[in-house]
Amino acid sequence: MRTLAAVFRTRGLPAPYARSRPLEVEEVELDPPGPGELLIRIDAAGVCHTDLSIVDGTRVRPLPIVPGHEACGTVLELGPGARDVAVDDRVVLTFVPSCGACAECTAGHPARCPSALRANGAGELLGGGTRLRDATGPIRHFGGVSAFASHVVVSRGSAVVIDRDVDPAVAALFGCAVLTGVGAVLTTAGVRPGESVAIFGLGGVGLAAVMGAALAGAHPVIGIDPIAAKRERALQVGATTVLDPGSTGALADLPGGGVDWAFEATGRNGVLAAAYEATKRGGTTVMIGLPSADDRFDVSALSFVDRARTVVGSYMGSSVPQRDIPRFIALWRAGRLPVDRLLDGEVPLEAVNQALDDLRTGAVVRQVLRPGANG
Repeated sequence: MRTLAAVFRTRGLPAPYARSRPLEVEEVELDPPGPGELLIRIDAAGVCHTDLSIVDGTRVRPLPIVPGHEACGTVLELGPGARDVAVDDRVVLTFVPSCGACAECTAGHPARCPSALRANGAGELLGGGTRLRDATGPIRHFGGVSAFASHVVVSRGSAVVIDRDVDPAVAALFGCAVLTGVGAVLTTAGVRPGESVAIFGLGGVGLAAVMGAALAGAHPVIGIDPIAAKRERALQVGATTVLDPGSTGALADLPGGGVDWAFEATGRNGVLAAAYEATKRGGTTVMIGLPSADDRFDVSALSFVDRARTVVGSYMGSSVPQRDIPRFIALWRAGRLPVDRLLDGEVPLEAVNQALDDLRTGAVVRQVLRPGANG
């Protein structure tokens, strides 16, 4: 079938992207779903910093490629052998299409699935190859999803069935921002009531981490960001205190000389170093943001020993999407996770380059594209 997609073909085009237009919305060919795959109409796709990192060159992926990895859609067709899903089901799409059978998946760590990570790195689906193409050849998938399109084909392992009454614009955010941010606090860290938390970077993932910390009963919950509007948003979703990055020296005045948990949600080395220094003796820094592959983290080796500090990585919040997305949605329904507060508006697929600019400049936390809601 023919479908609309925002295709990224040329690296190095300068910002502002609304002028240079690194993504071009065009008609491409989408093959039907193969074994264990689904044809999905995209009803809403979040615009995330990870998508921006593909365009600005921070993360290099094979080209041409269709970005977009955080989405909600409707099942239109089942490939042979696709199970536990039906036509017209509403699904949240996630960016690690776990196979469900390897040692990591069966141990409860689907974000570490080696088959999925190999496929994602190659820009392919879990079943091998691509389903997108044009006259020049194959077009790569991003995160097994490529949601900046009106329709996609994905592995069954990329889709989590949810109730049909959930607004797609809200539901989409559970596929990345909520899984990653809330999951990092509840699953990777296992924050306990009364423990102190600082979140460095208050984008979609960082604000979701604030929500997770509030849900866990942490105190204080400190949000840190240079943009005042984001600090205000953090107070609305559960932070007890907010700071400009220039004021983080005040964290040393907390009992023990710092926080129990520092979450770094920007992917920037300088911020990671600040998060590490903000932890008290015995504290832990959790890395959520995705840095460049060339970045290095330099700290005093002695500080790991004499201060008993720990640094851990958290990919996709160490979450199990099939388990965690339904329970996080239940918590949202109960008013415990104010995920809708992340949304800054809905825009058409044709506005994708401007949406990337808005994200790049910090003007928004999350916008969602609505490429196929009427198709």
